[in-house]
Amino acid sequence: MTEGRLDQPRELRRRLPIRYDPEAFGKWSEKFARFLGTARFLVYMTAFVIVWVTWNTLGPMRFDPYPFIFLTLMLSLQASYAAPLILLAQNRQDDRDRVQGEQDRHAAEQNRAELEYLTREIASLRIALGEVATRDFIKAEAEWLVDQLDGKGGTLP
Repeated sequence: MTEGRLDQPRELRRRLPIRYDPEAFGKWSEKFARFLGTARFLVYMTAFVIVWVTWNTLGPMRFDPYPFIFLTLMLSLQASYAAPLILLAQNRQDDRDRVQGEQDRHAAEQNRAELEYLTREIASLRIALGEVATRDFIKAEAEWLVDQLDGKGGTLP
């Protein structure tokens, strides 16, 4: 334990005051990033900007006049949150792809080992079949033996 020792650095204890589940947050960020990449999002965002500009140019209560600085601030805020969430979702996808690649490589190695084993087995069966007497060979031998017993004295095939 290095708690009371002066010759050892203290461990950093950075804790957020807010507790959150990183896996749930990651899943949410993936859903959010997936939504940002859709035509639906573009339509919603376009409609929002059109309503905002129309309200602030023609509406009775204009809270963000012509240069639309507050709208620009809102869009910048949205972009500043969207970019890290998209990167988080991409990192999670990269992690899944890496794990899937490792599993695929492992499965390919197993398949290759099994294929090599089966190839060796087939080769050994072919060699063994070369040493096995076939039906035609046994039939010819039996006929020769019958001929020998009958006294015909045939020649060995």
